[in-house]
Amino acid sequence: MKPAAHSPSPDSGPRRTAPTALLRPLGGSLTRLSDRAAALALTALVLGTSALTGAGMDAAIGTRDTDITVICLPLLGACSLLALCVAACWRGAYRRCADGAHELLDIVDEIGAVVCVRDVDGRYLLVNRQFEQVYGVSRNDVLGRRHQDLFPGPSAVVANDRKTLAQGTPVQTQETVDRIDGPHSYFTVRHPVTDRAGRACAVCAISADITDLIRAEGEVRTLITNLELRVRERTAELESSNRELDAFTYSVSHDLRAPLRTQAGFTEILLADHAEQLDQAGRDYLRRVHAAAEHMAGMMDALLELSHVGRSELKRRPVDLGELARDILAELRAEEPSRDLETVIGRLPVDGDPRMLGLAIRNLLTNAWRFTSEQSNARIAVGMRHSRGVTAYYVEDNGTGFDMAYADKLFAPFQRLHTTAQFPGTGIGLAIVERVIERHGGRVWAESTVGSGATFYFTLPPMPEKTSAGDGPRGSGNQAAV
Repeated sequence: MKPAAHSPSPDSGPRRTAPTALLRPLGGSLTRLSDRAAALALTALVLGTSALTGAGMDAAIGTRDTDITVICLPLLGACSLLALCVAACWRGAYRRCADGAHELLDIVDEIGAVVCVRDVDGRYLLVNRQFEQVYGVSRNDVLGRRHQDLFPGPSAVVANDRKTLAQGTPVQTQETVDRIDGPHSYFTVRHPVTDRAGRACAVCAISADITDLIRAEGEVRTLITNLELRVRERTAELESSNRELDAFTYSVSHDLRAPLRTQAGFTEILLADHAEQLDQAGRDYLRRVHAAAEHMAGMMDALLELSHVGRSELKRRPVDLGELARDILAELRAEEPSRDLETVIGRLPVDGDPRMLGLAIRNLLTNAWRFTSEQSNARIAVGMRHSRGVTAYYVEDNGTGFDMAYADKLFAPFQRLHTTAQFPGTGIGLAIVERVIERHGGRVWAESTVGSGATFYFTLPPMPEKTSAGDGPRGSGNQAAV
């Protein structure tokens, strides 16, 4: 939107004429005089009026009766003084009104936004300094003129003004103004101005320059788009690397199992059929080779399980972690019936893949079973409690425990905090636990004190809500039967 070609620059003309243009009643020119000059002018005006009135009375009466003159002259003087007082009061009120208008205009001029007031015909009643700077016009050439005359060409300003007057409520719009440095976007709020009867008689528009904000939003949007693209690329690369790593792990584990089984089988045959042909040292060497082969085979099996956990599809359904834990502990008791162990297991219904969750619980319970083997009053508990600001499931024991300084190594493959001779294992179990829990959308952590046992916590998504009035939560029938 550009002003007409004949519009002067914003620096031309005095700035203090806008209130006079707004407030121009009869006799307003007196307010531009000094107090003494105004008093002399008013006095001369009253005396002249009195003289003319007296002469007119004499001519009308047609007589020079002294009594009438004596009576009329004091009355005429009193009327003159009264007129003088009224004129002085009127001038003071007008001056105060004009000063208030100047103060109001000064305040409006200090506003950083564009402010203007237009009547129902689109004529400007008030503009501030920011308006002059934005549109390159002087307020003296704007006030009293219509917007469409000042800014010819297509414009939505008049239509938005009419909409504001018709609705009688504020209207928010976004408009573009052509400036020297290019188009600028302005956010405008139009308020209807009402008269004493409540009728909308003008529109007050306040516009803020949001060009920099729009540009910044565009830059942020571009950055977000680029970031999302990079995240997708990195995610795709990471998923590809994980697939390649899982495939490599599966291939290596699968290919190594056959020679390891062969080695273990032949060492077992040698120990069984040809042990008498070897001395005690030879038999001891064979036993060590056989044990190492069995241990390596167990590690290969664990690696295959870890790879399978990362590649297999989740098959969610309701499952009771407590029931899984009781079954696993029953198997462990059957292998070592002499163990004296107290167990506390609650009912823990969750939604997840039963096979994978069973694998995670088995590894946690196997660890707890192994590390409580030296305790006379061993205890293992499986339940749910509040930890670290969330409700989490836990497997707790009072076994050997570990130093929390090394807790970050627990869930890494082949990272062990105890020797194999003291507590045998593959070093893959907790890595499997972390993979299973992460695939279910949860997280796992551990807390322990050396000599006082350990507690492994993990979170799982909540059970799904029921979908209809007649359907309970998924697996509700199974929970009722337990």
